[in-house]
Parts: sequence; C-alpha cells; structure tokens
Amino acid sequence: MICLKIPPVLKKMHGIFEQHGYSAYLVGGAVRDMLMGKTPSDWDVTTNAAPEQVMQIFHKVIPTGIAHGTVTVHFMKNEIEVTTFRTESGYSDGRHPDHIEYAATIQDDLSRRDFTMNAIAVNLADGTVVDPFGGQNDIRHGIIRTVGKPSERFMEDGLRPIRAIRFAAQLKFSIEKDTYSELFKAEIQKKAAGISVERFRDEMIKLLKAEEPSAGIKLLEETHLLDVFMPEFRPCVQCIQGDGRGFHEFDVMTHLMYACDGAPKDKLNVRLAALLHDIGKPQAKNIKTENGAELYTFYNHEQISEKISRPLLARLKFPNALIDNVCHLVKNHMFNYEPTWTDAAVRRFLVRTGYENFEDLIDLRLADIYGMHKIPLRLHDSPAGKLLLELKDRIEAEHEKNSALTLKALAVNGKDLMHAGIPAGKTVGKVLNYLLETVLDDPAQNTKDTLLTIAQNYCQNMQKACSE
Repeated sequence: MICLKIPPVLKKMHGIFEQHGYSAYLVGGAVRDMLMGKTPSDWDVTTNAAPEQVMQIFHKVIPTGIAHGTVTVHFMKNEIEVTTFRTESGYSDGRHPDHIEYAATIQDDLSRRDFTMNAIAVNLADGTVVDPFGGQNDIRHGIIRTVGKPSERFMEDGLRPIRAIRFAAQLKFSIEKDTYSELFKAEIQKKAAGISVERFRDEMIKLLKAEEPSAGIKLLEETHLLDVFMPEFRPCVQCIQGDGRGFHEFDVMTHLMYACDGAPKDKLNVRLAALLHDIGKPQAKNIKTENGAELYTFYNHEQISEKISRPLLARLKFPNALIDNVCHLVKNHMFNYEPTWTDAAVRRFLVRTGYENFEDLIDLRLADIYGMHKIPLRLHDSPAGKLLLELKDRIEAEHEKNSALTLKALAVNGKDLMHAGIPAGKTVGKVLNYLLETVLDDPAQNTKDTLLTIAQNYCQNMQKACSE
C-alpha cells in the first residue's frame, strides 16, 4: 500500500477534524503533483463534515462556494479549500450540477471527478492513497482518461474537453483513445461551445504556460475545438509559406504553434503575440512567378494580423492593457535592423515601438525565428542574433543619452508656441510634430530658443505655401 508524506499544516488540520469526529482527505491536483514528484502550489481537502460544521470547528472560514459544499479555511497562513463529500447529477447548463447530495464515502466523492489522475485521495490520518479508478497507473503511463464513460463526463461540463487537452500539453501526457475520439463528436463540441469565453480563456492561459504549448494547440486544432473559440486560425492551416527560398519550413499554423513554444513561458504577452503575429498571412498572401518559380509574398501581414488579433482577444475578454500590448508587439514584429541605420533611424524605431517594449520585441523576434525551423537561435552564434544584439546596444545607448523621443520631452510645449505667436488649434499640433522630427534627426536642436525659431520659420513657410 502506497503512503504519502503529509505536510505539517495538513496534519494539524486533520487533528482538528479528528477531534470533532470527522475524517479528511487531500484531493485534486495536489495529490497528482505529489505522485509525480512535484511540489503542490495549493491544497484541496474533502471531508465528511458539512460546510456548517467546518465553519464551527475552524476559526476563520469564508463561505466561498457553500451552495456546492465548499468553504475556504484560513489555517496556519494557508488558504485551504474544503469541500464536503458529495455526488452530483444533472448538468443542464453544461457546468453546474442540478442536484448535489452529500456522499457517505470518499469513493462516492471521487466518482464525480473528471479524470482518473484527478480522482485520487490521500487519507490525512496516515497518508494512505485511495485510488478506485486506477489513476496512479494512468499517471505512471502518462495517460489522461475520464472517470467512467467519456461521453458522460464531457456532457456534464463543456470545459472538460478543453481541460483534457490543456492537461495533455501541461503534463506531456497522451489522451486515452476512447477519451480522445469523444472529442470529435458533434454533441461534445456543442457542449463545449456553450461554456463562457472566460472559462476557455483561463484554460488557454494555463495551456500557454506549458513548456510546449504547441502540443495542446495542435490538439485543439485537429479536434476542431479551436474553431469553436478561435476560428480566425482556420485559414492558417495548410497555408503554405515556404517557396524554396529557405525562409519557412512549415505552414502558417504550424509556424505559429512553434513560435509560441519559442517565446518565454513566463511572458504571457509574448506567447500570445507569437501565436498571433502571422495570423493575417492567409489574407496577405500573394503568388508571383520569377524565372519559372512561384514566390510567395505577405506584404503588410503584420498590420492585418493586428486587426485580426484585437477583436479576437477582446472576444475572449482579455484585459484591455494586455490586448493593447500584444497588438502593439504583433504590429511591430517585422522590424529589419541593418548596421547602416543612422542614429536618427534608431531613435525613430524607439519612438514607434517604445523603449519599454524592446525586450519583448526581441523575444518575439527570437520566437519567430525559432518557429521557422524549430531550431533555437542563440544570440551570439548567428548573424541574425548578432544583429539583434547590435540593435539592443544602440537602443541602450540612445536611452542613456536621454534623447527627446516624445512630445513631452521637447524643450517647448503648446503654451510656449502660442506665446510665440503660433495660432492655437491644429497648427500647434502640426508644429510640435515637426519639432519632434527635427530633434529626432538632431538632438542638439532641443533647446527652447532654437525650437521657437524653427517653429516660427516653419509657420511662415506654411503660410507662404498656402498663399501661393
């Protein structure tokens, strides 16, 4: 019989349950993590004590989900979710059970859970493992299998098909064949389509934090579940971009998936940008013939990609600030630095992209290159990498100079211009933008007297041009 070591905080919690005549078990992802040799990030406990009884025996309890038998116990600086043994039936909304009944045994409680790897409990009294559905064996073999019939489990909650795929990517498991085949069925996809976009988004975020998100994205695409929530990707499938010039090995969809793998896993914004950066290529694709060979071009695809990405992310209800940032990265990912760039060109690049976004743009460019052939790029060992490093050095140098890169950084403002006789209104804006362009070309011009003189001359020339 397998026994797991119980953390001290759970031992003490069990002692309190036991004093009052109740049993308690550790359940959920924490058990799965412990069996896989990982350290759990939180604890879920189930007990035969009713929520009202849990609230009586512990000092600080929040009724976070009391209608479903769940409370949150604040215990020894931990927030521990405690749920009463229960069975469920009837899922008319595809998420919440119509009927909840408290169960008599831990085995009954485990029978309602989604996958065998999540239907394992640990007795907090002695660490013994309760595993009525073979979850430990499935964990050892890296298999995701539903508890009971896949059709029944998936029809209970439309999120479960998405969770199966997310777990497959996150844990690097395979989905058991009967469970997998169920994902293609129309009634299952219809049930999945009924979940809230927020629930899908949250699962997608977890998937994007996996070591290789491409494994999950590929499963979403081949089961057509991706079409349910992100149909904008469908044109990317089998959209060929390699034309013999060596730029791309994969179709657009595969490239996007691998680019996502190549982005830093701790940067959600960059992973989203990597997944979306070329989504506009199918619309931008043009085929021309040179010397008898077909060549593919994708002019302005970054702008089209940005226009597709913004409503897609908004529909999934990502935060506005994140949407703005991701779309900015997508729109600007096609910069092509050359050592011949002047300092003024570097400054204009900074104005367009923002210094605060440069590291993310570098990461996105590296992810993009990785996605071309699924080969990591080391900055110091490749021509492309060396160019990025050179640009990075020049960006840092310009930043340290404290160059005027925004209207606010100019030595004059709108009030100064109007005091100098520049007409109020649109003219002031035009003059300020002209002054910024002047300073970007030559930062030494950024003094009040110099800019006021340039402004007056500019206005005189505009008036002269209008009168002629």
